[in-house]
Amino acid sequence: MRPLGLRIAVLGSLCLLAYGPFLPLPLISDDYIQIHLGRLYGPWDQWGNLAHDALYRCRATSILLTHWTEAFFGVDAFPLNLSSLVLHFLNTLLVLLAGSWHRIGWRVSFPAACFFAAYQRPQEAVVWYAALPELLVFGFVIGGLLCWLRYLDRGTPWWYSAALGCFLFALLSKESAVVFAPMAAGLAWMERRSLRPAIPFFLLGAAYFAAAHSARDQHLHFNDGTFSLTAPFLFTAARSIGRLYWVWGLVATVVLLRTRRLAHFQWIAMATTWMFIALLPYSFLTYQNAVPSRHTYIASAGIAFILAKAFVFWKEQAPSRHLVTAVMAVCLLYQLGYLWLYKYPQYVERSRPTEELLQAVATHRGPVRITCFPYAAEVAQRALEISTRGKAWIVSAHEEASPRELRFDGCIRRQN
Repeated sequence: MRPLGLRIAVLGSLCLLAYGPFLPLPLISDDYIQIHLGRLYGPWDQWGNLAHDALYRCRATSILLTHWTEAFFGVDAFPLNLSSLVLHFLNTLLVLLAGSWHRIGWRVSFPAACFFAAYQRPQEAVVWYAALPELLVFGFVIGGLLCWLRYLDRGTPWWYSAALGCFLFALLSKESAVVFAPMAAGLAWMERRSLRPAIPFFLLGAAYFAAAHSARDQHLHFNDGTFSLTAPFLFTAARSIGRLYWVWGLVATVVLLRTRRLAHFQWIAMATTWMFIALLPYSFLTYQNAVPSRHTYIASAGIAFILAKAFVFWKEQAPSRHLVTAVMAVCLLYQLGYLWLYKYPQYVERSRPTEELLQAVATHRGPVRITCFPYAAEVAQRALEISTRGKAWIVSAHEEASPRELRFDGCIRRQN
């Protein structure tokens, strides 16, 4: 293994190259709701209320992090965006540390981490601050699995406790943390260890789901129609996996399958199973037939390892290693170019409605009547509440007009 410091520097540079241009972006839609939640539930004396909120207690870690970030830096998009990028970098290091598992190895984990650092598919998890829970649940799930592997190797109770602790924090980060249990069981099966130590993970996951289901009347996602247990989840998961494979994952798969080596078939099967398990909690959505990019963050590690395995194999077999390195460089440049040239303008556009609203009320103090706003009314409400410190507020369509009110028509502003 090359010097660890050099590898960390390379990975940090790739993260910065990929997502550094997004740091100056203003807050985007639900970011204001995230800040509001940090203010509402972040103070320690409000943790009891957070624990009783069926939905947001499953986002506790992101809510506390938002609260503490605002406490130190105020309401400024740059430090919030920077905190997401730092978390992405730390998660990239966890992908690198997966090389400590003998079935992966350092020679594969480093190129996998390089690809993961710049991979464009799950970009929403890094760029959109409101997707902060995706970064946190990844960190706790992968960190917990690395501790679990140590436990399987050494049988030390401390490593088991560390894995259990990470799982608990993952459950406080996002509902998708329940994937930890089947992943841990799968690793134990692969290492030919007893599955009995994994049983508490399944029990905790079941209790976690039962607690959410018992409060379904107050739980937003049980009532807003975005998710349903009757949704075509297998089709959604399969289509989402296909989108992850396209196009570089498909090329890497062809490279590996052409060897007809059993080990390569097993590698692809393992990575695909990882992606399926990681995507399954998100595949019950009803509003589209593919998982949103932010929800592919954990699954993206699977495609990163397929690409890395193909890269290492091809580099060993190809007559010119420089050619293989050049292909990998082209792959990374494609990811960067896609982020810079295609996705960046989209995020600028996504931030435009709230930015136009805030510019319109910059010097206004009093009621604001809004028509044709593309986001939920709560987004506009929280944006005014946070940015104007309550000096401007929204009036509903049923309230009588006031001579002091400012009228904001988002459609007219976008047409102009």
